[in-house]
Amino acid sequence: MPATDYSKWIAEELRLSTAVSQEFIDRFRRDGFVVVPDLMSETELEQFGAAVDRAVRDRGRNDIRKLEEKSLYEQSFTQCINLWEDHPDVLRLTFHPRISEVAAALIGVPALRLWHDQALYKEAGGRYTEPHQDQPYWPMDELDTLTAWIPFDGSTHQSGCMGYVPGSHRAGLKKFINIFAADERVKILEEPEVRGVAPVYVEVPRGAVAFHHGLTIHLAKPNRSGRTRRVHTMIYFRDGATRTKPFLHPSVDRPGLKIGDPIASDLTPLVWPRALGDWPIPPRLPLPAALKRLNAHGAMPDPE
Repeated sequence: MPATDYSKWIAEELRLSTAVSQEFIDRFRRDGFVVVPDLMSETELEQFGAAVDRAVRDRGRNDIRKLEEKSLYEQSFTQCINLWEDHPDVLRLTFHPRISEVAAALIGVPALRLWHDQALYKEAGGRYTEPHQDQPYWPMDELDTLTAWIPFDGSTHQSGCMGYVPGSHRAGLKKFINIFAADERVKILEEPEVRGVAPVYVEVPRGAVAFHHGLTIHLAKPNRSGRTRRVHTMIYFRDGATRTKPFLHPSVDRPGLKIGDPIASDLTPLVWPRALGDWPIPPRLPLPAALKRLNAHGAMPDPE
């Protein structure tokens, strides 16, 4: 999409919309998830979907493994983090002004930053995704966090739609689940705080965006359709958060942030508020050695 055309389109969208209605905000804060319809046009879905497709293919150009040869985690989805850094056509999706504005309104903060974006492509035949919370993977204590989940083709029960445990973000539960090793010894759905609360599986129509809180327990069905479930996500956190934990994460370790440092580097730029047309300049930050070892199949950008 040419820059001038995109700017005209989004300027009109922002003129016509006032972020999101109170009904959606109330639903999000009660349930910990909400689907907001019609946030993306057909033109955007086609053009941004094609851009993310190219980026995922580029990142995985050296990965010739079949689905059954991959780890159980990779059989749940192909994950490509921070595509905005090395694929300019994806940047404008990741920093989409209207989606960013809606996210800030839902979580209720005046300024929002990007933690990272990621493509989550669940191949045909891909396995389910274990129930988990996102927040325990992030080395911060602030809880004003949420994810925007964009299925370019919509999502269905057949293709691997998401399920959410309603109200789990308010249950006082914060538990690390090692989905990277497909470790199900910790059964989060059996924790006392949420035991007996059934996940609600949500089909997301094309053009809509699903948002969920960082503490909302969520999972996804296997992909029993004949095509890849193509999803791009943006993870957001409130401006003013600090690093409080030592465990490794590219969003804080690539820029060299120490415990106590504000999480406010060029790798986690403001998404809202942001002037129309003020696109962030991707940083060129090398991967620390520990992250390089985890990057054999292109999950992360590596400028070296």
